[in-house]
Amino acid sequence: MTPAPSTPSRRAVLATAATVAATGTMLSAGTAPAAADARKRPRQAVVFRNVRPFGARKPVDLTVVDGRISDRPAPGGAEVVDGGGRIALPSLVDAHIHPDKTSWGGPWVSRRPADTIADFVAQDVELFDSQSRSVGERAYGLMAHAVTRGTRAMRAHADVAPAYGLAGVEGVAEARERLRHALDVQIVAFPQHGVVRTPGTAALLEEAARSGLVDCIGGIDPISFDNALEEQLDLVFGLADRHGTGVDIHLHDTDAKGVRVLRGIIDRTRALSLQGRVTVSHVFCLPGLPDAELGALAEELGDLDISLTTVAPSRDLVLPVARLREYGVKVGLGSDGVRDAWSPFGNADMMHRAHLLGWVTDMRLDEELSSCYEAATHGGSDVMGLPRAGLTPGSPADFVLVRGECVPQVVVDMPQRDLVVHGGTVVARDGRLV
Repeated sequence: MTPAPSTPSRRAVLATAATVAATGTMLSAGTAPAAADARKRPRQAVVFRNVRPFGARKPVDLTVVDGRISDRPAPGGAEVVDGGGRIALPSLVDAHIHPDKTSWGGPWVSRRPADTIADFVAQDVELFDSQSRSVGERAYGLMAHAVTRGTRAMRAHADVAPAYGLAGVEGVAEARERLRHALDVQIVAFPQHGVVRTPGTAALLEEAARSGLVDCIGGIDPISFDNALEEQLDLVFGLADRHGTGVDIHLHDTDAKGVRVLRGIIDRTRALSLQGRVTVSHVFCLPGLPDAELGALAEELGDLDISLTTVAPSRDLVLPVARLREYGVKVGLGSDGVRDAWSPFGNADMMHRAHLLGWVTDMRLDEELSSCYEAATHGGSDVMGLPRAGLTPGSPADFVLVRGECVPQVVVDMPQRDLVVHGGTVVARDGRLV
């Protein structure tokens, strides 16, 4: 249903309302006995025959040994998978998604008008209370769907508030465990209801940090929503510093307030030596800045290794990815909310999101369209601190096989992901988990 003209969209509300995580939590180092056991196991080898990396004219064989691309001859007895001449492309990374909020896979939810973030937050609680399925089940359904669309990793924001306790974090962690063979997941403890304006949230963030389930502590619009710039940033950065997590803060302000918050984030990242552990999501204040001011901020962000994420909501609010990259700023692409109380839209398909990035920025040239795919793959990998799945020797064997001609055409046409491979293992085929 098309909303009445007087009803602002989620995009409009976000606009006017206004890192890397400690991956050791997820990928702990193996002990010496475990390493010794690994040496005793036979090497697992798979040959993906007759594939065209990045749309190359001549098909080749991709050899995978122990989950990584190899340039050596395949060991004897290697499994063979026929690629049928399909294009092989790096798997996708969703750098910003809210799987705990989703109604994906359940009955249709009729949404009511909402004017402010506070209105949407109230409807979040109503939707949460009305669901017969647990957060874990709903999150699993959406995250599994993302895998079948070629997603290898995601940063999942889970609401932390007195209305839910840690149910969101625990539910997403449950889904992460069920999909650990197919998907790498970082969890952000996200204070959607505000850090300071909602009593009890700060204690829950502390509890989440101590739980070991989360990789980042989140924040939201410290000035325009929480009305507590210094207090919120000090609390969030203090938790990250004490518990060794990352930081990922939602920043929706489009004006000078957003720039002021960004400078506060830069100052704290420098003071606490949190380089490489801080991400700012949305950052709607950057696209409208004069080029000189944008360049000066981007230089500081790049020097401090502060990452950014965008969900390509519109031409006016999408981050200037190419310009930021000139300064070494890592920029990831994400889905944001999917069929939640905020919006009926979303599908957790990052190839579709790459398509939307090209659409809203009016990309036409082949290299421009290919850069959209790169934002949906390597951009997110860089933000999450993961090795790039570049189809080169030594890189993770995380890739998708699709029918098509070349990368730009794939971005435009969004073909079915016929085969999804994670760590050298086929995890989805023809749109279904294996």
